[in-house]
Amino acid sequence: MSATRRLCRAAAAALAALLLGACATGTAATRAADGRPTRESADFIVTTARAGDTTTELARRFLGDAALAWMIEDYNDVTTLAAGQTVIIPRKPWNPSGVYADGYQLVPVLTYHDIGPQTKGRLVIAAKAFAEQMRYLKANNYRVITLAELHEFLQLKRQLPRRAVVLTFDDGYRSFLTYAYPVLKELGFTATLFVYTDYVGTGRNALAWEDLARLTAEGFQVEGHTKSHGDLRRQPGESEADHGRRLRAELESSQRLFQQRLGRPAKFLAYPYGAADDAVLVHTRESGFLGGLTVFREGNASFVPLFRIRRSQIYAEMTLDDFIKNLNTFAMEPIK
Repeated sequence: MSATRRLCRAAAAALAALLLGACATGTAATRAADGRPTRESADFIVTTARAGDTTTELARRFLGDAALAWMIEDYNDVTTLAAGQTVIIPRKPWNPSGVYADGYQLVPVLTYHDIGPQTKGRLVIAAKAFAEQMRYLKANNYRVITLAELHEFLQLKRQLPRRAVVLTFDDGYRSFLTYAYPVLKELGFTATLFVYTDYVGTGRNALAWEDLARLTAEGFQVEGHTKSHGDLRRQPGESEADHGRRLRAELESSQRLFQQRLGRPAKFLAYPYGAADDAVLVHTRESGFLGGLTVFREGNASFVPLFRIRRSQIYAEMTLDDFIKNLNTFAMEPIK
């Protein structure tokens, strides 16, 4: 356990003692609907766990949303509860930046491409290996969040679970529906699909616009990957004017198709090959995107630039141990 985690646990215990004390100011002693005694302030609720209680149940009961169980888990540094245990339930975010005295939170963004019955090359991961990776996330209490939630974190508008992770799938392969979709639905995970519009609906291996519309309706994000998947950077011998025209064709035409087919433009752009120079960033903003994603193998702190969001590619030859190395959610960097 890090020094920050130990300090937070000690602070939580001290807060619990204060709030449960009869003379605590700014608090009110009440009883929950099930009769259990609690003490409340504007920021916290303190209660005692009963046999069979879970963080999910307490989040539903006291915060009105079972999905906020992570707030109880992170603040109390627990995943399970014991009868008689004092539990502090925060009513609002307490550290949206994810910055602590000994380091800062990282949010990994994992990138997949194609999935098949068996491994083929670097970018076609075996369905069995993919399912194993997803089940590892679930079993080890990682919280799969949306790209939109990560974007809010990068603007200091949202606190994220300590073990948050984002899943992305590039290009628009139909194998997503065959192999990834059932596993994600079973585990309650979401994902973002980045598609390049020249590929959508081109054959049996590509997702169709109808597929993307259905996935959007089910809560998956569908975002941009340009028109043709070409390298957006200025090429040798390409004039600045020609480069600008090519960028507009790649970005603006794909945005028009998103508007026509999905009823809205894409909000985020995954740069093909993760490559982007200053001109690409400028045109990405001007084309209406809110953020851009690279393929830099590191998680995202809250201060990562919005148009330089980092992603870690997951390759077919990776073992489970290799996969786990991409899940670092904290960078140690003590304040001096």
